[in-house]
Amino acid sequence: MNTKRQYRTYTKEFKEEALGLITEQGYSVPQAAEALGVSSNLLYTWKQRAEELESSNVTADERQELLALRKEVKQLRVEKEILKKASAFFAKEMK
Repeated sequence: MNTKRQYRTYTKEFKEEALGLITEQGYSVPQAAEALGVSSNLLYTWKQRAEELESSNVTADERQELLALRKEVKQLRVEKEILKKASAFFAKEMK
């Protein structure tokens, strides 16, 4: 029996409110996690990412563009590999 694990997804607003409990209301991470019904590790991860974003000199628009460019580069690499394999196949066929 192959059962896939179901992962919950949380909205940006939920994450911001969860971090607000810690930063603005003085909850500890374990207290906030228990109150929200999420794991402490998840809150630590969200907190770390938020701190990294705050310390970053990249604007939101630049971050969005960077993600789009990374996605495009990944797609182009896949296409390049397909073309390499196709050209090798046709070169072999022509011999």
